[in-house]
Amino acid sequence: MSSTAQDIQTNDAGTAAPGETTGSANFIHTIIDEHLKNGRFDHVHTRFPPEPNGYLHIGHAKAILINYLTAQKYGGKFNLRFDDTNPVKEEQEYIDGIKRDIAWLGADWEDRLFHASDYFGQLYEWAKELIRKGLAYVDDLSADEIRAYRGTLTEPGQNSPYRDRAVEENLDLFERMKNGEFPDGSRVLRAKIDMAAPNMNLRDPVMYRILHAEHPHTGTEWCIYPMYDWAHGQSDSIEGVTHSLCSLEFEDHRPLYEWFIQQLGIYAPQQIEFSRLNITHFVMSKRKLIQLVNEGHVRGWDDPRMPTLSAMRRRGYTPEAIRAFIEAVGVSKAHNVVDMELLEYHVRQDLNLRARRVMGVLDPLRVVIENYPDGQVETMEAINNPEDESAGVRQVPFSKVVYIEREDFMEDPPKKFFRLAPGREVRLRYAYFITCTGVIKDEHGEIVELRCTYDPATRGGDAPDGRKVKATLHWVAADQAIDCEVRLYDRLFSVPEPGAETGNFLDDLNPDSLDVITHAKLEPSVRGLEPGTTVQFERKGYFCVDPDSTADHLVWNRTVTLRDTWAKIQQKMQD
Repeated sequence: MSSTAQDIQTNDAGTAAPGETTGSANFIHTIIDEHLKNGRFDHVHTRFPPEPNGYLHIGHAKAILINYLTAQKYGGKFNLRFDDTNPVKEEQEYIDGIKRDIAWLGADWEDRLFHASDYFGQLYEWAKELIRKGLAYVDDLSADEIRAYRGTLTEPGQNSPYRDRAVEENLDLFERMKNGEFPDGSRVLRAKIDMAAPNMNLRDPVMYRILHAEHPHTGTEWCIYPMYDWAHGQSDSIEGVTHSLCSLEFEDHRPLYEWFIQQLGIYAPQQIEFSRLNITHFVMSKRKLIQLVNEGHVRGWDDPRMPTLSAMRRRGYTPEAIRAFIEAVGVSKAHNVVDMELLEYHVRQDLNLRARRVMGVLDPLRVVIENYPDGQVETMEAINNPEDESAGVRQVPFSKVVYIEREDFMEDPPKKFFRLAPGREVRLRYAYFITCTGVIKDEHGEIVELRCTYDPATRGGDAPDGRKVKATLHWVAADQAIDCEVRLYDRLFSVPEPGAETGNFLDDLNPDSLDVITHAKLEPSVRGLEPGTTVQFERKGYFCVDPDSTADHLVWNRTVTLRDTWAKIQQKMQD
């Protein structure tokens, strides 16, 4: 099913009514409108609660923007809260990276930056309250034993032999857990709910475990840490969140969050779930992304082939393009997979409006214009962006020797190839008409140079006699060209659904996902561009200056290609 084919209405509890659409209305907004109408809430307050154990990817961008833009729509508030409940996997690097990515997307949490660890004291007191009510107990079973006692989807679980400990004993043991008297993994605190519940999350879930580990926010103050499911809902409650908007994998956890809140008798937010963002040729699993990084299949979390926001920023994607893409995908409860081409389309659309044009030759072929005066250098006026008149013009040097793309010449061209060939006249963009008069080859028969003539009357690219040419080529003057490194990124995986055939997503890694060109030739106007600057190499695609660049050595990442008419013709001929 396409991402925009179906929206699904929900009732007040956020459950789906399959097959019904909401038209142009977002089903979440429909629920909120009803809440505001019936008095359930009188305002809107959302949040984004990442775990700081990795970098955000474009799937997180959907959740961020749904929460932030929903708050914006209703004049409400948006919190950023780190659900930092596992110090073993959390690092300050991830915290800083997440804040940077969310700010880059344009989601403003203002002064509302929180941490679940801010509430560890309150959560501890609430845990003791559940113990006093006979609704939580300290369990000495090992993790493997707890898993075995839990049962299956078709078989009920078994009660732990420690389930009926006395309240006073549980309070004493829990206090001693907090005080660091027991080793890691020796005891946990569990909620006492129902070991036969059809929903596995309600089978006495673990609330606390012992971890003698330093926390990036609280240091060594604690040696017991709440589980995510215990901290999450109560953190929303403490912050006064009205609508907890999250992806569908949390739907089965909602009854547990509601149970905790009901037993504590505290303020209850409303959780509403929406479908996750799945995109072809990507993996979104944090475990798989960590594996790609740790095993060296990519060059880090911000490798431009990754789906992380830091990688997309490095590649040259804009937050505006990502927001337009998320809006096009829509909000639904229907499972869907979005074609990566839709994301690339929105990147092209956005960069077409904002990116300055330059000329760059990736695979240079030397062209000597034999009748052009030796030593002469002219400047040609070039348009910076035909979509933005305010971008103005630039001056591009032109001289006797220029470089063109090797693929723009064929010695024996087939039908429909209209670029340069022996005896054929073409236009050099913004410059002159040239005609190929000779081909020079090396001892291996490889073409190393072309000899051409130019028509001085065609300066600027038009002939006074009205004659037409069928191709316009980009070029760079040889003596003024800047040598650059260009990294041509393609899709990291060669199939739309990595691992679908073999069960191992690594089997579908694309061996040609990166091609490094070390001596591309670019016009001199790019000298001094800052990392993160994206331009269009005319006729080739959009490219972004990489942070690896230095003052003397520019490195470019290909953001996205342009459509190539000749490549499409070749494909049709092969088909």
